[in-house]
Amino acid sequence: MGYVGNGTALSKIKSPAVNLADTFAFSGTVTGFDKTPLTLLSTFTSDGSDATASFTSGIDSTYKEYLFVFNNIHPETNNVYFSFQCSIDSGSNYNVALTSTWFAAYHNENDGGAAIEYGAGNDQAQATAFQYLSQTTGNENDESCSGIFRLYNPSSTTFVKHFMARTDNYISNDVQMDAHIAGYFNTTSAIDAIQFKMSSGEIQGGTISLFGVA
Repeated sequence: MGYVGNGTALSKIKSPAVNLADTFAFSGTVTGFDKTPLTLLSTFTSDGSDATASFTSGIDSTYKEYLFVFNNIHPETNNVYFSFQCSIDSGSNYNVALTSTWFAAYHNENDGGAAIEYGAGNDQAQATAFQYLSQTTGNENDESCSGIFRLYNPSSTTFVKHFMARTDNYISNDVQMDAHIAGYFNTTSAIDAIQFKMSSGEIQGGTISLFGVA
């Protein structure tokens, strides 16, 4: 507690009025925060005929978290899932055992129905298949899915590898769906590559960007 004048404890200082229309000048350096916590490492851009989108470099011990952002992933084939799997051998195989959960909220374009539901057919239990990140996306010109995917501490040789994803999807039967996916890869080997693909057919549009999170 500070003191003024006759030793009376200072409890409040009344400042003069400040005119917010005035121009103020400040000097010194602002520290204590990072303005750029994300570092762009690489970007996949579909050429219109991509069977897969693979990231086989940049996933290492540099960062404890990696963020993938996918924008307007457009499939060749109607009514297909956008999916992923990881690798512990630099992309030679994408078949790491995982356990996951999958739930979503949806709303029909014609307002004919809306609900939140668990996608029992979209989860896995200690399985090695590609994990669905969306419900079935349509292939009409304006249909696609977008979202984010987070992979935590993939280089750990002690713990399993957790992941979380959220996608927004234009389903083939004109339904909006917001999906939440999470789980872990049940391995203590370092994950060093990841692959995205549709459940059938090619990726015919969109981008996927990989960021390291400081």
